[in-house]
Amino acid sequence: MTGFAGLKLAFCPNTSVASFSSPSLPFSSPNLHPNVVSFRFKFPRLCAISSNDIEIGRNIEVDGCPWRVMEFLHVKPGKGAAFVRTTLRNYVTGNTVEKTFRAGCKVEEADIFKETKQFTYKDGSQFVFMDMSTYDEFRLNESDVGDKTKFLKEGMQCNLLFWKEKVIDFELPITVKLTVVDVNPGLKGDTVQGGTKPATLETGAIVNVPLFIERGQEILVDTRTGQYMSRA
Repeated sequence: MTGFAGLKLAFCPNTSVASFSSPSLPFSSPNLHPNVVSFRFKFPRLCAISSNDIEIGRNIEVDGCPWRVMEFLHVKPGKGAAFVRTTLRNYVTGNTVEKTFRAGCKVEEADIFKETKQFTYKDGSQFVFMDMSTYDEFRLNESDVGDKTKFLKEGMQCNLLFWKEKVIDFELPITVKLTVVDVNPGLKGDTVQGGTKPATLETGAIVNVPLFIERGQEILVDTRTGQYMSRA
């Protein structure tokens, strides 16, 4: 549904509260380069779900912080009330905790949204992502990027995750194309017997590849598992 002045109106399930968003109202974001102003504006979305709806990958807000559900289990004991046991990862700190919710209780859904940005370069210990339409810059520290650096290279399109107008995480493409820069030349290809060998990629990642893969070839890698998929 569209409201006045281009505002978009969207209702959250299980509530009667509406959320509005407009990309045309300016604000200054702490994640931007000091000389850059972003033109994103987003009213906070107020949306509650039942603990019975908790599932892996769901984003919830607990104690004023955003968390991602990593594991969950609905428990119905012989005596006492049912509950949901969860393992949560804090988007901001990276910490993982276990938390239990009463079955049927209300849980706030974290207002996290994604935008596609391009990783452009590394500035010291910071990774710089750019909006290719507005040239706004967004920065993440090495501690925020973590092991994802293994498959991250300049020019790659990634999804930045925003919460309360701050970048809290990013997602690599599921499949990336990378060049093999080093592999044991003594291991020759044998497509009949199969087998694998370690190969070093242009980003520094080491991936097991089939014996027929040689230096200089491009391969596709699944960033979720870190496994070789095929030749590019």
